[in-house]
Amino acid sequence: MNVYSHLDSLPAFKNSVITIGTFDGVHLGHQKIISRLNALSEKWSGESIIITFHPHPRLVINPQDSSLRLLNTIDEKIALLEKYGIQNVVVVPFSRDFSEQPAEDYIRKFLVRNFNPIMVVIGYDHKFGKNRTGDYHLLESMKQELNYELEEITKETLDDIAISSTKIRQSLQNGDVTLANELLGYPYTITGTVVRGYQRGRELGYPTANILVNDEFKLIPSTGIYAVKVHVRDAVYNGMLSIGYNPTLSGKTQTVEVNILDFKGDIYGDNITIEMVEYLRGEIKFSSVPELIEAIKKDEEKTRQVFSS
Repeated sequence: MNVYSHLDSLPAFKNSVITIGTFDGVHLGHQKIISRLNALSEKWSGESIIITFHPHPRLVINPQDSSLRLLNTIDEKIALLEKYGIQNVVVVPFSRDFSEQPAEDYIRKFLVRNFNPIMVVIGYDHKFGKNRTGDYHLLESMKQELNYELEEITKETLDDIAISSTKIRQSLQNGDVTLANELLGYPYTITGTVVRGYQRGRELGYPTANILVNDEFKLIPSTGIYAVKVHVRDAVYNGMLSIGYNPTLSGKTQTVEVNILDFKGDIYGDNITIEMVEYLRGEIKFSSVPELIEAIKKDEEKTRQVFSS
């Protein structure tokens, strides 16, 4: 797969079939669109192209709104798009100036000039250009003049899918990783660097790797204990993930830390990836450290049961 992050370095695409969107999550709904894009590019003996944006447009248009959290980092998104067979990904540097283009200029000077599409695939509700005045109908009105075909992803199609990035975010924020994974079509992941923590887990008999998540906008699921898969140095282990504030030990800041079952080794400074598998329980403030240790032992038993079934 080819990845481009500068419009001035694009090649002359041949018979390109394009679609545009943020594709946060690259979930089952997105995968259906990708499948259609790939089928059309094969029909036209052309190239499939996904045009996406970084940073996320909402972060640029509404910088004062700090509530947005994303399902994928840009690197995770690109890896998923490659996995699902897209030939070309163009990551457009999104800016306020870009968002201020008149909608007709967006079509002529951005889409047609850069991608010379033989076909544009677009959602019925996709908006673009200054004040979001561009839509499917404008693209349709200009297609003969600019010599491209147009296919609409209908409301019925999207309703049939009944999947959205928002619904997945809400599921993760409620701790429902089972539903989130079903809607994504793959396990939700968190990647970060192992950093030194307070080493309280070691004192409890359950050493943990403290994860510094490398993207501030990456969505961290609800506080609680989870059964997870842990990717460490090209190997995969089972583990218990804790997201929370360690209230029994008077913690003040949120931590993301994982006890990797049946693993020994120094991995400080390593990047590891966590696959969310199952929510075990919420975060609890126990009355004593021995009570906390007993609860962790039960968490380990449940985790081993998850992976033995």
